[in-house]
Amino acid sequence: MPKTIQLTYIFDPLCGWCYGASPVIEKLMQQDDIAVTAMPSGLFAGTGAFPMNAGFAANAWEADQRIRHLTGQEFSEAYRKNVLEGKTGRVDSGPATLALTAVHLTAPDREFETLKAIQHARYADGRDNGDPVVIADILSELSLDAAAARFASPDEELKVLNESRIEQARAQMRRFGARGVPTLVLGEGADARIVRSDALYGRNNDLIASLRAD
Repeated sequence: MPKTIQLTYIFDPLCGWCYGASPVIEKLMQQDDIAVTAMPSGLFAGTGAFPMNAGFAANAWEADQRIRHLTGQEFSEAYRKNVLEGKTGRVDSGPATLALTAVHLTAPDREFETLKAIQHARYADGRDNGDPVVIADILSELSLDAAAARFASPDEELKVLNESRIEQARAQMRRFGARGVPTLVLGEGADARIVRSDALYGRNNDLIASLRAD
């Protein structure tokens, strides 16, 4: 029986490049011989959060156009107007990251589905997914009632697990000298290594074939 290929996917729910990589990550998750563990990096959470500003908005929109060209992912005018140019929002992935951990605790098989919904809300629907109210609405729309309840009133278990997941992701990034997300790690232990990032934006069948041949 073929050995299962172990992958660790390190991401941030407000990262445009992670959104661009989502179709490839989803395809990897659909393979019987590939196991993908998702870990939020907290890139824009906590001390990494900041108010939206014109400079960040311009740089983000420029990068978004490159991502759209590479992947076909949608970056709507509603996103540009309401999120990047809204003037009142924050670049803060803390609420979305906490919500994903709540889903991890209560419905772990739906975590990636929730991540996709959070990304779609931002980039396609133009909803600010840095806003806890928006995140709560998304959990409700997905009928993730248990996760929504824990997100609304975070207990110690949720807080500790959330911080642990972030620290595990950051430890992996430090180990491999990764400077940003998405980061995809192949394997475990001493033989683990990073998969080159451009593979996340090409033909997913090529990536799958290369992982199986490794």
